This record gives sequence, C-alpha cells and structure tokens, in this order.
Amino acid sequence: MNAGKTLFAQIMEFVPWTSFVRIVQRHSGNAGVRTLTCAEQFRAMAFAQLTWRESLHDIEASLSANASKLYAMGFRSALRRSTLADANERRNWRIWSDLAALLIRRARKLYASEPLGVELDNTVYALDSSTIDLCLNLFEWAPFRSTKAAIKLHTLLDLRGAIPAFIHINDGKLHDVNVLDMLAFEPGAFYVMDRGYVDFTRLYALHQAGAFFVTRAKSPMDARRVYSAPVDRTTGLICDQRVMLNGYYSSRKYPEHLRRIRFKDPESGKTLVFLTNNTALPASTISALYKSRWQVELFFKWIKQHLRIKHFLGTSENAVKTQVWCAVATYVLIAIVRKELQLDASLYTCLQILSVSVFEKTELSCALQPDEPRTEIPSDDNQLILFNF
Repeated sequence: MNAGKTLFAQIMEFVPWTSFVRIVQRHSGNAGVRTLTCAEQFRAMAFAQLTWRESLHDIEASLSANASKLYAMGFRSALRRSTLADANERRNWRIWSDLAALLIRRARKLYASEPLGVELDNTVYALDSSTIDLCLNLFEWAPFRSTKAAIKLHTLLDLRGAIPAFIHINDGKLHDVNVLDMLAFEPGAFYVMDRGYVDFTRLYALHQAGAFFVTRAKSPMDARRVYSAPVDRTTGLICDQRVMLNGYYSSRKYPEHLRRIRFKDPESGKTLVFLTNNTALPASTISALYKSRWQVELFFKWIKQHLRIKHFLGTSENAVKTQVWCAVATYVLIAIVRKELQLDASLYTCLQILSVSVFEKTELSCALQPDEPRTEIPSDDNQLILFNF
C-alpha cells in the first residue's frame, strides 16, 4: 500500500466498495443525498468505532481538527453532526446489515482453517444472546421491563476465528428460543447452546435438517434410559446414555433417541448434564464442545468493552441498529485486515493501535505489528558512568 495514505484510508481499502454500491442502490440509500453519501456515513461511523468517539459532537470535533486529511480519508467535505444524525435516523439500517453480512462471508473464508481446540472438521457454532440496557424514556420502541428498555443481540458465532455468522437485533422481549426459527441449519454443523434454547420441537427440526446440537438438559428432565455406554470416570465423565423422553407432549415433539452425558467439572465440582443428537463422537469431545461455547460469552464481553455499542448516537430504532451494524462491520473489517496482512497481533492490539494513530501516514502492516520490547540496552563506550553498582 501507499505509505502516503493515512492508516484509516488504508483500512477502508479493504471494504468491497463495488459490492457496497450495489447494496446502496438496492435500498436507495443515496436518493436525494447532496452532502453525505452512504460511503461517507460508513467512514464516519467506522472512525467513531476505531477512535472510541462517544457523541456526534465528538466525531465532528475530531474530524474538524484534521480537516487537511479528510479528503484523503474519503470525505468530500467537512462533516456536520446534524447531517450525520439525520443520515443515521433516515437511511435504512439494512444497508449496514447487508454490508456486515458481506464482510462476514469474506472473513469466514479467511478463518476457515483456524484451529478449533477440538479435533473436529465440522463447522461449530455457538448460539447465545446479550442484552444492552437502554433508557425507557428515550427508547420507547424497545420495551424490556416495566421501568427500562433494552435491545438483544442474538448471535450465532463461528468458533473458528470468532466470526459472527448470524446476528439478529430486536427489543429485549423476544425469547432466545425463537431465534432458532430464523436460522437455516447447515447439515453436518454443530450448534452449541445453553439450556435456554431447549425446545424439543425446534431441536427435532434441527435434527431433521442433518445438523447436530449440543446443549444442557433442563432440570428436572423426564426421560428413561435405553442404553448405557462405558465411560472413563477418571476424565470426569459419569455416564453416557441413550434416552427417550417420557412426557406425553415432549415424546411427540422429539420421538427419537437422545444422547445424555453426565460430566463432573473437576475445577468447579459441578455436575453438568449434556444433551446431543450426535452418537458418533466420544463423550469427552461432546463435553469439550460445550465448554467451547464460552467463546460467545467472551465475544459479547469483548465487543461491549472495545466497540461503541453502549452509548448511542441516536434514539430511534433505525439509528440504534445503524450504529450496531456499523460496529459489527468494523469489527469484522479489522479481523479481515489482520488475516490478509498475516499479523500476529490480536484484534484487541490492532484496535488499540488504531485508536491513537488513524491519522498517521505509515505502512499499515508495520503500524499494526508492534515492535518487540528491547531487553538489552546498547552499550556506548563514550558514555561516562555516573554510578557504579
């Protein structure tokens, strides 16, 4: 890349702008626009994410302080906070949803060979949701409790590379299990979920689609043992059984055998009961798969700490979804940059560096590859020694 470009401009070169133009045309995003195009709007929102801007005034002031660099960063004119606010309120949030989906497809191809931590060639997804609390007086469209509002991020995370394969944003009232109706299950893939997603009708639909699930059983669970397989109790496994549901309704919702595995966590001493429809993998692998579900919890914790999705630039549903989808697109974009440039630095390190250096003009691969700390102080024979120890 040209070292004369700012780091921000070099990052934006990884956006598939030709495909983005088609997305904008599909949603008529630039219809009647004179000053701030959709491309400039995304640049402004991505800049806010990368530099941790907290308000519209903050974005405007930061860009105005570097007015001489704006054109090279892709802005045709100075940014006004009122213009950006109007764009976030009025332009269809699906533009940014489609852009994020486009980047996600690209990122998943790049991270397809990432190690999983489990000897398994299948794709493994972790499904979970995270709630972002809002003020009910300002966000009346997102009711959650009687005194507060909230939005939920329902996320299907590809555990190879921690790339979100599916995200659904809605108010806080939608129950997690309903998200299973929105997914197109991938045959042969594993879906790892907590027990909040246990619904035997939906799990049986997943089973019939040729996919596998790993979840925890609700307590109590009315089921009878059909067969028990031997287990190595020194590994923490207690039993590996085939069971049939006993309940009148549940037995009709899931009329086939389920596999029930009891496992005692050696660290916490807690006994966990797993349910799965996979009968081929060792019981220890099923336990390890469920343990890997923790990555989606870390993903939520990470994006809440390092992306701007807890302080919103607008109060309408469109503005909130626009900001969240732009945050997701920015996260995936940095993941693409890291993989394309074959950087050893973590995503956290890359974002930390960019947060203070987006206006610097240096080679992107050099800037995002932090120098190794020097452990030896170079000797200088001409330097006088003041103290002897």
